[in-house]
Amino acid sequence: MMRAAARATAPALALAALSILCTIQAAHAQECSSWGRPGALLHSDGFDKDLSQWVAEYRAAPGSSITAAGGKLTMDLAGDATVWFKPRLSGDIQISYRRKMLMAGGANDRLSDLNQFWMASDPRNVNLFTRDGTFAQYDALSLYYMGMGGNTNTTTRFRKYDGKGQRVLLGDLADSEHLLLPNREYQIDIAVYQGCTRILVDGEPYFTYLDPEPLRSGHFGFRTTHSRQEISDFKVYQLIK
Repeated sequence: MMRAAARATAPALALAALSILCTIQAAHAQECSSWGRPGALLHSDGFDKDLSQWVAEYRAAPGSSITAAGGKLTMDLAGDATVWFKPRLSGDIQISYRRKMLMAGGANDRLSDLNQFWMASDPRNVNLFTRDGTFAQYDALSLYYMGMGGNTNTTTRFRKYDGKGQRVLLGDLADSEHLLLPNREYQIDIAVYQGCTRILVDGEPYFTYLDPEPLRSGHFGFRTTHSRQEISDFKVYQLIK
């Protein structure tokens, strides 16, 4: 009887936990009511020449490459990678770009992991760029993370890494409307404004968070594993009232 009761209550507990998480997300969204507007263009990259503004962390292997040409940053990878923007960002900013999962029968074509880090720093090292792309190597960083279509396109999640090894889950979407579509070009807009951060996908707010201990500066990085993607029209704006 006790085992049966435990089995019966487990789904109820899971549902209650999800309800609490949704309530917290809604409260945060209500508190982040103002996002300013784009002001000065601080940085941009049209990806016409090279990767001089970027640091690519990945294990070199046959069939894996990260290139910039013809207005596209192309990540064609058999394994893990992070591509960091070299300038450190700070203050109230908006990071915007277009990104597409390429699915055309290529060796690395896999519909999964349109991921990004922002406001990232290493509490133990002023030099952030010391890793080989392996995902677990980033666990001890301080940053915000959104993984769209992770786990073979079954989850879209938002986390804050606290710099002490905890990857705090702040949002979790698993419905088909928030997962990846092949060969669709997404407009991604990430805002950090007056203690809040949010991420828009094609104008829809996927996650919004009022951070009691906001990350006010750090690096931005494109993140993925075993996929082929194109990125274009990268811009960083100052946000003003």
